[in-house]
Amino acid sequence: MKILGIDPGTARLGYAVVESYPDGNLYELLQCGIVETSKFQSEPSRLHEIRTDLLSIIAQFEPDVLAIEELFFFKNLKTVIPVAQARGVVLELAEAKSMKIYEYTPLQIKQVVTGNGNASKSEVEHFVMNDLKLDHKIQPDDAVDAVAIALCFLRSDYQKFVKIPN
Repeated sequence: MKILGIDPGTARLGYAVVESYPDGNLYELLQCGIVETSKFQSEPSRLHEIRTDLLSIIAQFEPDVLAIEELFFFKNLKTVIPVAQARGVVLELAEAKSMKIYEYTPLQIKQVVTGNGNASKSEVEHFVMNDLKLDHKIQPDDAVDAVAIALCFLRSDYQKFVKIPN
């Protein structure tokens, strides 16, 4: 099973593709990175670029599940609308590709991945690297967050998704 983790954004959208093996306890990071758009592009052009790039990633990896961060709380109203629009593009694309969609708040992601809902970005990165047994840092932070979101699905909803008895 393949999970597409998404940290939504318009300027930089983090993505990660994690493959899980039979019981969900073995998994590996296949790819992660960002979809980056220019601030000089129009909003519709940026959203189209996000959709086009994600279509390519989905075609390459054929994920079964989308795990995405919910819009929970934003201090800056100016950024919440573009992020919500990018998130909408991702959700529509996942639905069109018949992917099962799971949404998590930042607090849930940190709690599930690190055991601490108030974990710092560096703590999340540390847990992600240890969990995946990586010897190199994932860059940038948006990609780390996307990996953490995919891992959150594996730890909290994988068993329900595949209906493996406990």
